[in-house]
Amino acid sequence: MLQELLAVTELSGSRREIGLAHGRTHARLIQRSLEVYDRLFHDFVGIRWARARVEAERFGAMIERGFPEILEEMDAIAEGAGVEAIDILTLNCRSEISLTRASGGCSAFALGRGDTQWLAQNWDWRTDQLHNVVVLKISGQGQAPLISIGEAGMVAKIGMNAHGIGVCLNAIRSQTCGEGLPIHVALRKILESPDLQSAVSVASRDRVCSPAHFLIASAEGEAVGLEVNPGEPGRLEAEGGVVTHTNHLYAAANRVEDFPRPDSRPRLARLDELLRESLPARGEIGESELFEILSDHHGEPLSICRHFNPAQPEEERMETLFGVVMNLSERRLTVRHGKPCETEDTLTISLSPPNRS
Repeated sequence: MLQELLAVTELSGSRREIGLAHGRTHARLIQRSLEVYDRLFHDFVGIRWARARVEAERFGAMIERGFPEILEEMDAIAEGAGVEAIDILTLNCRSEISLTRASGGCSAFALGRGDTQWLAQNWDWRTDQLHNVVVLKISGQGQAPLISIGEAGMVAKIGMNAHGIGVCLNAIRSQTCGEGLPIHVALRKILESPDLQSAVSVASRDRVCSPAHFLIASAEGEAVGLEVNPGEPGRLEAEGGVVTHTNHLYAAANRVEDFPRPDSRPRLARLDELLRESLPARGEIGESELFEILSDHHGEPLSICRHFNPAQPEEERMETLFGVVMNLSERRLTVRHGKPCETEDTLTISLSPPNRS
């Protein structure tokens, strides 16, 4: 099914101004997201929204220690959307509350080719959230502009900034949860980072309270995979300019236990095959060639591009909701809403590098 092309929501000003505009613009989608996650929390761990709000309260103090400014923006999102502040906190802590115990999706890769650093992924999730996906362009006071593609009401997910720093996300199913920033709050802090070292320090210094994989790259041609958790993250260096990841942990130093679904390893093997064997034989590489990788159906239903699979239990049926390709060297992000194999309609956004005076 072809999907409606996404539009860019431009937000600027103070934290409060950004939050109010976000909440007012996407009030309907935010309220719908709360309903979706009420159902998902029940499906995954047997709790309803009221209980999830109680679970979320403990993460407020962690955010206060590690990224207090973002709380003002989250409170303003709630005000703009006409919901309570605890609802927006709960939405932004949805991974920590229960979803690291759910079956995740997503296939991500970084590719350095010549003078160009690429970053790309499919975001796989329950189809309930397909129409709650938003593209935010945020220009905060004293901050370089950034682009985040994610869910309405959440402060960040996947994206890049004008410094040429980009980040992708892979969910990890694990029962680990400790001290640190919630996943989506940490992603926003990364997207506000001026360089790769600052972005990596969010994982190594601030820490992330539940496991995930952050694939971070820079316009300067650096890329690193970080299997984040409350301890020191596992680190995956680029080999031949390539880093790949799906939904299981495989960094040598990682001591966190995970419980991946059967499709994770086949998708990783296929990414490696395409990027390390097939792609090098091709000539010039651009967005269309990388979207071909994100559209790959080899081994389906355990494929990179994921479609409805009635053989899975209802609560575990994940589908690709968008594909994104970032040219960090040129600060250009291109997204296809829905399955990348089903449409060539794209939204492309470019950022200008900040003046370095």
